Amino acid sequence: MYSLSVIRRHRLRSSIRAALARSPVVALLGPRQCGKTTLAHELAGRSSGQYLDLESERDLRRLDPPDLALEPLRGLVVIDEIQRRPDLFQHLRVLADRKGTPAQFLILGSASPDLVRGVSETLAGRVAYVDMSGFDIVETRPASFRTLWTRGGFPRSFLARSESASFEWREDFVRSFLEREIPQLGFSIPAATLRRFWTMIAHFHGQIWNAAEFARSLGASESSARRYLDLLTGAYVVRQLQPWFENVGKRLVKSPKVYVRDSGLLHALLLLRTATEVASHPRHGASWEGFVVEQVLSLLGEREGWFYRTHAGAELDLLIVRGGKRFGFEIKLTDGPSMTKSMHVAHEDLHLERLFVIYPGPKSWSMGTKTEAVSILDLPAKLKGLK
Repeated sequence: MYSLSVIRRHRLRSSIRAALARSPVVALLGPRQCGKTTLAHELAGRSSGQYLDLESERDLRRLDPPDLALEPLRGLVVIDEIQRRPDLFQHLRVLADRKGTPAQFLILGSASPDLVRGVSETLAGRVAYVDMSGFDIVETRPASFRTLWTRGGFPRSFLARSESASFEWREDFVRSFLEREIPQLGFSIPAATLRRFWTMIAHFHGQIWNAAEFARSLGASESSARRYLDLLTGAYVVRQLQPWFENVGKRLVKSPKVYVRDSGLLHALLLLRTATEVASHPRHGASWEGFVVEQVLSLLGEREGWFYRTHAGAELDLLIVRGGKRFGFEIKLTDGPSMTKSMHVAHEDLHLERLFVIYPGPKSWSMGTKTEAVSILDLPAKLKGLK
């Protein structure tokens, strides 16, 4: 089994360094426990930087008053869990505008700028964003993809000594997230209500969002259901994959698909403790789809992707646009994928540069013009050519 010390997150470190080279403030954003603090400690240590943890009462006291505390600091200054002190953003704006940039700030957050008001507005033009999630298949090696799929990418879950220990960690994470993290963001939704909603999303994983259906099941309004969805999305535990719109003369699905972003959390919410239980569950195929979607987006460094679906039934699981070219991804849980009518329609409607059909088998092969069956083992190498 791996240890955290041998899983080196080279791409993330390179992304952060590149962001620091072009901006005085860099926001490293992702869910709690995905490894942001460990990575920031490494960067701060190597540059003799300062580290401030806003979950520490001692560090909170050091920042009172903020302008006097932050102004003398030099080099790289890391501020962890920045969402706990949104008032700091106005001070960072002033410090970022100083001549000569005596200090740069790496701010770590577990909530999107949409949830923490003030980041986008106050630091506009001064902040670069780097998104972070759990481990991906490059970091854990492609041959371990089944363990990564079952346990998810959170370091403590993936590295746990057993499947049961991994599951227990994820259960504890869900409870702590709902009972502690959500209230700290300023939301007063009962933990039981939000867990029920999150579990519903797990059962609808990979399906089209239907606010009315969720609202009926919760006994709440559609606006409340939408608010809960946006909250979990902004906390990086749910993904809304938006539909691709284009004037193709067809009636298109216009609501997003919803996913639990981490496959390990998905399995915990569905009470699936082992790989065997995952394989026998009705959402097995949907789990694989969500896992691959997250891997593709992570490996390409993309914040957003789209899906394509017409009311006539043609669909594409994931669409990525790079350099003006469109790349499609169809995700299959099968031993041998084959061309389908839907793939031909997607090619024709979207003018795809290439279509990759990703499956869990051992070999990749050409399926015809601009279409290729890609083993998950070969996915990192195939995506390198798109960068």
